[in-house]
Amino acid sequence: MKSRRLTRASRQSTAIAGNLMLAPMVMAMRLPMMASEAQSGGILRGESLAAVTEKTNAMAEGMVAAQMSFFHSAMQFWPEVLSGRTPSVLNGVAAQRSVAAALGPASKRVRANFRRLATKS
Repeated sequence: MKSRRLTRASRQSTAIAGNLMLAPMVMAMRLPMMASEAQSGGILRGESLAAVTEKTNAMAEGMVAAQMSFFHSAMQFWPEVLSGRTPSVLNGVAAQRSVAAALGPASKRVRANFRRLATKS
C-alpha cells in the first residue's frame, strides 16, 4: 500500500517536472509573437495578455491548492496518530503534497501552451 502511494507521488512529481521543463520552449515560441505585438502599440493584447493572465491565474490556483493540501493534512493529524502512523505534517509528506499541488496548475498550463504554440509554428 505504501509503495503504491510512493510510486504514484513519484510519477506525479516526474510529470510536473517534465511539464515545467517545457517552459523555456514556450517562452521561445512566444517571443516572436510578443515582439510583433509590442511594435503595434503599448497595450497588452493577444499572446501578451494571455501570458500575463494565465500566470496570475495559475499562481492563484496553486496557492489555493497548496493551502487546501495543508488543510487536508492537518485534518488527518489525529486519525493518523490514532492509527499508529506518523502524521504527514511531521514527516514531510504534507509539504511534498503541498508543493506538488501548488505546481500542478502551472504545469498543466505550460503543457497546454506548448501544445497550442507548437501547432502555430
